Amino acid sequence: MQSLFHFAYHVHDLVSARSFYCDVLGCAEGRSTDTWLDIDFFGHQLSLHLGEPFSVSNTGKVGDHWVPMPHFGVVLSMPDWLALKQRLVERGVNFVLEPTFRFVGTPGEQATMFFLDPSGNPVEIKGFAEWAAVYAQ
Repeated sequence: MQSLFHFAYHVHDLVSARSFYCDVLGCAEGRSTDTWLDIDFFGHQLSLHLGEPFSVSNTGKVGDHWVPMPHFGVVLSMPDWLALKQRLVERGVNFVLEPTFRFVGTPGEQATMFFLDPSGNPVEIKGFAEWAAVYAQ
């Protein structure tokens, strides 16, 4: 079954959210009103609504790192991950977890990077050399 995810969450300001998701990340804008904005997030639907974002803390232990929870993100092919990493570096994004590789030499080897949107929502972008490795044990 092929499907897309839909994720709706709060942002403080639609103008800064639009700028970040569209101009910085390179995502496309979808429908919007004065209280929400849809984003094509790498083929998935984000609905950004005005409101108070989730409380976030670095309580997720992954490998040697404590990562922000909750968070969301996307898994990209390695060439797409590398291109997005370069785009974010060029645009001066501040990383919560710098672009890095983890679990090297294991079936779950992956690239990852964490950053915050302008409302403090954590985003993780993962990169895999092969799709089969996403769920490998």
